[in-house]
Amino acid sequence: MHYGDWIGAGHPSAFEFSYEEGSAIQKVEIDSFSGYRIYPSKGKLFVRGDSKVFRFAGSKNASLFLQRKNPRKIAWTQVYRRMHKKGITEEVAKKRSRRTVKHQRGIVGADLAAIAAKRNQTAAVRSQQRLAAISKAKTEKKEKETKKAKPAARSAPTVPKVSKQQMKGGKGGR
Repeated sequence: MHYGDWIGAGHPSAFEFSYEEGSAIQKVEIDSFSGYRIYPSKGKLFVRGDSKVFRFAGSKNASLFLQRKNPRKIAWTQVYRRMHKKGITEEVAKKRSRRTVKHQRGIVGADLAAIAAKRNQTAAVRSQQRLAAISKAKTEKKEKETKKAKPAARSAPTVPKVSKQQMKGGKGGR
């Protein structure tokens, strides 16, 4: 027998489980491709070159396996059904998702009380505060301008203008 050969059913396997029929216990294999049960004297066994054993319930499963089809993408296989949660009747009650509860938090520079107070203000109060802030900013700006204008008028001593080249001692002073 060579590797990659087909062997008839009835050989011992690593993934076996048994069932009782009458008084005799019989070994049941699992299909390597579809996940179906393979009963005694049924199915095919394929031994790959690296001596790994594959069992198939029928030629359809064996053919799809040899075509390198992915059983996760074939709808009738057990792997597909398990992945897509088909036929699970035990977990009928779905998990209820909790609703998110909104919390109010203070922002940096303003605590929750200050935010609530501003939210409860009327539009008229807000506009008065805005106008007061604008007028205050204007007065501060005028004060700064007047302070800048006074020192600029004083600091003007009469000094003859000399270029940078003349200060360095260039040709300009001949």
